[in-house]
Amino acid sequence: MPRPDAEKNTRSCYGVKILTSQHKDIRRIKRDQESPSLHGNKFWGSSYLIMDYLEKNPLKKDCKVLELGCGWGLAGIYCAKTFSARVTGIDADDAVFPYLQIHALHNGVEITTQHCYFEKISSEQLSQYDVIIAADICFWDDLAATVYQLINRACKAGVGKIIIADPERPPFFDMAQRCVDQYYGELLQRTVDEPRRASGCLLVIENN
Repeated sequence: MPRPDAEKNTRSCYGVKILTSQHKDIRRIKRDQESPSLHGNKFWGSSYLIMDYLEKNPLKKDCKVLELGCGWGLAGIYCAKTFSARVTGIDADDAVFPYLQIHALHNGVEITTQHCYFEKISSEQLSQYDVIIAADICFWDDLAATVYQLINRACKAGVGKIIIADPERPPFFDMAQRCVDQYYGELLQRTVDEPRRASGCLLVIENN
């Protein structure tokens, strides 16, 4: 059983404990579990942009948060730890969930996970959430349309706030511009320097 108090090979960001690739629990998962596909083999820096944004634009306590393409789930863990949010992480690759759950354990929170592709997430499912967050989910050209359609369903289902972060890939901007035009979304440039430098853009939609 891993020890949640183990500090070796960890770093902290916005109050979230992050295990490095050399941490014994990460090495154990890599040894014992199937390797993630779909780029789920590491933590992506755009999650820092979401955490930084939420530091200055906090969520309501106890809200229901859906993290799309959650990967290791650190942005969702931040929401659970900082705002007592009830968080669900969805990913098309269920091999990422052991990494998410070990981080949830070390951070003292509980995260629900669901194995599902974006196009399979129904309006009824989306209607259960107050907030949707996602980082680095528009890395292929064909994902621009898929993510836009998902956001369209989410807005019609009454999700109150949507935050999508990206390091400014062309598919992200293709998707984001359609959302700006249709849902009055904002595009916000953001850069953070700690614990490592990350820069990119946030699409923020307030659906009130």
